[in-house]
Amino acid sequence: MSQRLSPGDAAPEFTLTSDTGEEVSLADLRGRRVIVYFYPAAMTPGCTKQACDFTESLDSLRGAGYEVLGISKDKPAKLAKFRERDALTLTLLSDESLEVHKAYGAYGTKKLYGKEVEGVIRSTFVVDEDGKVEVAQYNVKATGHVAKLRRDLGLD
Repeated sequence: MSQRLSPGDAAPEFTLTSDTGEEVSLADLRGRRVIVYFYPAAMTPGCTKQACDFTESLDSLRGAGYEVLGISKDKPAKLAKFRERDALTLTLLSDESLEVHKAYGAYGTKKLYGKEVEGVIRSTFVVDEDGKVEVAQYNVKATGHVAKLRRDLGLD
């Protein structure tokens, strides 16, 4: 089980490939607040709901100084199909090796239908302008999560 992050921890740095083939680094976003969320699989019902909710909130989140990065283990080509199919406007990143998932504690043992399995733990982090974890939420629900996060951040 990877170590879970807590507010005040340094956010693990990463550079990942986006659905457009571009390299995106957390360090390049220094000076902005970044919402980094991990989801199990593109084009599944819960992950689609969550990505659409972030897309619907993206303009107001950016207006409040936040950038949003969605990370999954899917290949960039699948992420591109996901973006196109659901008209997503947020940045989707591929972490096929699961290294970044593990660095954030977003991969490990979880309960699925009452059984313990190894897998992606749906998680959301807010990284502050200096690269520190401001918010660390594990085992979040796909439905209603963005609205709850907005409330937690004082945006509603």
